[in-house]
Parts: sequence; C-alpha cells; structure tokens
Amino acid sequence: MSDSQSVLSVRGLEKSFGALRVSQGIDLELARGARVGLIGPNGAGKTTLINLLTGSLKPDGGTIALGGREIQRLRAEQRVRHGLARTHQINALLLEFSALDNVAMAVAEHRGFGWRMLRSKRVWRQCQEEAEQYLLPMNLGAVLDRTVSHMAYGQQRLLEIAIALALQPSVLLLDEPAAGVAAGEARAIHEQLHRLPAHVAVLMVEHDMDLVFSFAQEIVVMILGSILVRGTPAQIERGPRVRDAYLGKARA
Repeated sequence: MSDSQSVLSVRGLEKSFGALRVSQGIDLELARGARVGLIGPNGAGKTTLINLLTGSLKPDGGTIALGGREIQRLRAEQRVRHGLARTHQINALLLEFSALDNVAMAVAEHRGFGWRMLRSKRVWRQCQEEAEQYLLPMNLGAVLDRTVSHMAYGQQRLLEIAIALALQPSVLLLDEPAAGVAAGEARAIHEQLHRLPAHVAVLMVEHDMDLVFSFAQEIVVMILGSILVRGTPAQIERGPRVRDAYLGKARA
C-alpha cells in the first residue's frame, strides 16, 4: 500500500521510558475503510501505540501522517480536528450528564461552536438534534435523557463509540471496546462494531479473539514493542510464529 492510498501512515515510530523501549521502529498503514485488529500479549505495547497516535504520549522518533499530513507534533485536540478519534480501555464519559448531552458536546466541538453553545439555546438544540443521529443507530434511543452514571456499562461503551463518531473521524481507534462488559451486552457491542461507517478506518485493540477474528480484515500482532507480523485472519491463525508467541495453538 502506497502512502497516497493511506489515510493513516506511521513510519519508524519509537518510544522509550528510560532503558525500556516500548515502541521499536513501528511501521503501520491504514487505508480508507480498513478494519484492522491489533493483538499481542500484555505489555506488547498496543495501548502505548494508541497513545502515541493520539498525542497522549510524545514519540522519541518517527512520523505519523493523517491524510498525508504529519501530525506527530500536534496536540491531541488538534489531531481530533484533523480526523483522529478514539475510545478508551476505561471509558472517559461525563457521568453526571445525559447520554444526549455527552454526544452533543462532541458535536459542538467538531462544529467549532465552543462556549457559544452555552449562550445559545438554539445552537445547543442543533447539537442535540445532530447527537441523536449518532445515538439512535447504537440502539440508545431509549436512554437519550438518562444520566450516564445510571446507564448499564455496555450502554456506556456504546455511548463512547457514538461520541467518537460524532467527531466525524477518518480514523477511529478502539481500545478494548468490549472490556469489562458482560457477555449479553458484549454481543450488542459486537453487532454495532460491524455497522460502523464503511468509510472510517478502524484500528481495534482487543483481547477477545472471537471479536478480533470476526471483525478485522487484517490483523497486526505486536510483541515487545515491535510488529511481529501482519496478515489476514486466516494467515495469522496459520502462522506458527504467532501461535508460538501469542495464540498458543490454532483456534477451534
């Protein structure tokens, strides 16, 4: 895949904490609409990579390009405005506000309304109306006005995805979207992930191998801060290096 075909292009990404190298020469590309799973054992550097992409961590070397523009020197909020959104392993919601208001704030941020939304009921209502368009497809219509702290945890995870989509990203980073969710609620999350907008490139970190192998068109395997291999789910499943280093044995 050439850089011209990539919506996200990472070259030679490096990060160390003292003598510990947590990202070592990472090269990664995502095409428009890609569905890529990122797997590896605990400590492999998966969430560190997500934090480097989003600006939560500053890389020691390498480049990150979004839509052909280098963003590694941009602040996290600037990267969001250029089309990069994420969800978190532990959700980062405003628990005292309603589901609708959480998404409306993301809409206001994307549309550049800023603090004007607090001074104009008309502008705020516009944001809320647009927010409904992201909540309803997530089957959250029944809890639009519910305070987030009173929502089921699975609903909160879906809400965080709705917030990310309200930022209208070209690249969506999902950090363990089903983590901590009961089996019944996890199924609803799995269904919604398969309905994400086709034009958005998705990179998903997840330990649930059933979810990864059913969702991803390609899978990237990380070991000790480096990419071990990348391939289709079938290639990864058959690869002896991956089975030995991570999967342990072929999946049933």
